[in-house]
Amino acid sequence: MVLRSLMTPLVPEERPDPRPGAGEVRIRVEACGVCRTDLHLLDGELPQARLPVVPGHEVVGTVDAVGAGTSMWQVGDRVGVPWLGGTCGSCDYCVHGRENLCDAPEFTGCTRDGGYATHVLANAAFCLPLPAHDYPDAALAAPLLCAGLIGGRALRLAGKGAALGLYGFGAAAHILAQVAHAEGRRVHAFTRAGDVESQALAYSLGAVWAGGSDEPPPGPLDAAIIFAPVGALVPTALAAVRKGGTVVCGGIHMSDIPGFPYRLLWGERRLLSVANLTRADGHAFLAAAARAGVRTHVHRYPLADANRALADLRAGRVQGAAVLVPPA
Repeated sequence: MVLRSLMTPLVPEERPDPRPGAGEVRIRVEACGVCRTDLHLLDGELPQARLPVVPGHEVVGTVDAVGAGTSMWQVGDRVGVPWLGGTCGSCDYCVHGRENLCDAPEFTGCTRDGGYATHVLANAAFCLPLPAHDYPDAALAAPLLCAGLIGGRALRLAGKGAALGLYGFGAAAHILAQVAHAEGRRVHAFTRAGDVESQALAYSLGAVWAGGSDEPPPGPLDAAIIFAPVGALVPTALAAVRKGGTVVCGGIHMSDIPGFPYRLLWGERRLLSVANLTRADGHAFLAAAARAGVRTHVHRYPLADANRALADLRAGRVQGAAVLVPPA
């Protein structure tokens, strides 16, 4: 399913199976998550994107061909392909262990073709292990590859505080709530006003409180993570965290942040963003998710229904995560 031009539906396209080049593997896709970042791609909010492109960066599949010089994976290995699809390896950020900020990165489903397909080529060095004995259902594993990984990095940046707020209870937050609950944190879930279904899901996953994002929490928060791409939530979240607290913006794109009084930031509150991820983040989060026994809630769509899945995500009709499943 190909994005040929911005603000238009994806179109189905038949292509020959791609051949992996040096350092690449070809993966037979078993499932690919549908991420809000894909909506930003369609809407032209990611200037780094190249068109035409096959979206999708929460890819789970099996290696079925290996390019020259590639020894880390073998045919038959189950792997995941995340958003960060490659880095230059030589800029200051890469050299100092901050490859998520690379000056010349590649992004799966954005600058290189992604997983809304039956097969995808990936940089072998940036794939993550997802063995079938640990992840027997590819569709349940797919959301971990972005919603989970970015959420995990955001949680680390949020600090160790016990009272945690999650603004926007979608794919990322429903995973992160389980990890935070397993760590003994008190999770507060903020949804769209009146979204009782998402609030019920939050309670079922261990949240101690759930309500609309227009409601104050029952007590001050130590930290808040904003997954909804709504800039107006930044001052709302700052008002909800205690002095010394942290607000983390977890999305790749957000609407403009409105002006707010300095007193909301004063008191050594911190406001941070999360940019991409590192491979170390990936390995650490997948281990944490396994320890927490995370189980994702997914809605499966045939690959051919990618446009319907994106429309459902945009309209807020998806509880948990949407996942595309190619034909066997």
